[in-house]
Amino acid sequence: MSDHACGSCSSSGSGCSSQGCSGGEDQKLNKALSRIKHKIVVLSGKGGVGKSTVATNIAVALSLAGKQVGLLDVDVHGPSVPRLLSLEEEKPHIGHEVIEPISWSKNLWVMSLGFMLPSKEDPVIWRGPVKIGLIKQFVQDVAWNDLDFLVVDCPPGTGDEPLSALQTLGSDAQTVIVTTPQGIAVDDVRRSVNFCKQLGNPILGIVENMSGFACPDCGKVHEIFNSGGGEELAKETGVNFLGRIPLDPEVGRAGDEGYPLLRVDHDSPTAQAMNTIIKPMLNLSESLQESEKMPSIENLETDSGMVRIAIPVAEGKLCQHFGHCQQFAIVDVDASSKSVVATTMETPPPHEPGVLPKWIADRGVKLVIAGGMGARAQSLFTDQGVKVIVGAQSDAHENVIANYLAGSLTTGVNTCDH
Repeated sequence: MSDHACGSCSSSGSGCSSQGCSGGEDQKLNKALSRIKHKIVVLSGKGGVGKSTVATNIAVALSLAGKQVGLLDVDVHGPSVPRLLSLEEEKPHIGHEVIEPISWSKNLWVMSLGFMLPSKEDPVIWRGPVKIGLIKQFVQDVAWNDLDFLVVDCPPGTGDEPLSALQTLGSDAQTVIVTTPQGIAVDDVRRSVNFCKQLGNPILGIVENMSGFACPDCGKVHEIFNSGGGEELAKETGVNFLGRIPLDPEVGRAGDEGYPLLRVDHDSPTAQAMNTIIKPMLNLSESLQESEKMPSIENLETDSGMVRIAIPVAEGKLCQHFGHCQQFAIVDVDASSKSVVATTMETPPPHEPGVLPKWIADRGVKLVIAGGMGARAQSLFTDQGVKVIVGAQSDAHENVIANYLAGSLTTGVNTCDH
């Protein structure tokens, strides 16, 4: 691919970084950035550490937690994200002044130079200024709209792309630095830590990838390789350690076949490690149940004026762990009078990932009030059009409903926030 910018630039012949494109760019960039709450740039001083896989799974995990997420791949010479998400054949719509990102789900939008290459065999032969121009263009000209998170996957090193990404996104962009445990990787990644500190961008933490081996037969993680190098680097540099991700054959297969591991796997050591890593990121934003006001009965009202509410119950009280309940109290409420019309107790099917949200939605339920519920389940309910309140205290379901209808329902910590 020749040394010019992509076709969405309105100028001709000079590339996106030329002075001809500069009019009003700062205002346009600032407007785009103002619609992004949190910016996370995934870096590594070393190639081959699984940085793109980590970045992609971070973006997917945040989207499954109900967040609005953009994933931007600025690895100009080796864009991996389209393959990791099975989007290789997708082409974005390019308008006069806007580029439409590719939708992977209702919560996750993706942009990569890989979408714009005529062939995946074509090399990108660009000098630094053009790469810098493209990165800026992908931030300001892509129709990201309102995002809770923009996750940026950078190529390895401390060169043009990561420098341009951080300078474009601003000093509040936070970084996640990926390493493997081996000393040769840690030495290079140490430079990334110092790189971020010199630029003044806060470091969310270090991820130690390929740490130990996740055995597909026994389900345990075996320390057959070195481990702890990333954690030691975090201690040495005074940076938060986000966690270890084991070397897992399923991760390699997932990448080759184009599906993110967290989309299909929630219980393996690898999935649990990834969920641990994103918790500090979720803490940057409101939790899912706090991202909007507690849904009122009026906002749930249907054409019939009746609203159906479900409460997971165990031992006669609201169950603190959604998936472990014995029954559901299915409560029909007259929205106008805020009175209970009927209550039935129903036994759910055996708990398996994805089963209960559909089972509840099929019964016409509009709201679930629970003590604890994982982010994945909350996302599935959102997809089914069912509102969720979590953090409710253990009490008889009659009292829970009465408090909700009276506007006095109090919520605390989500007891199942993985």
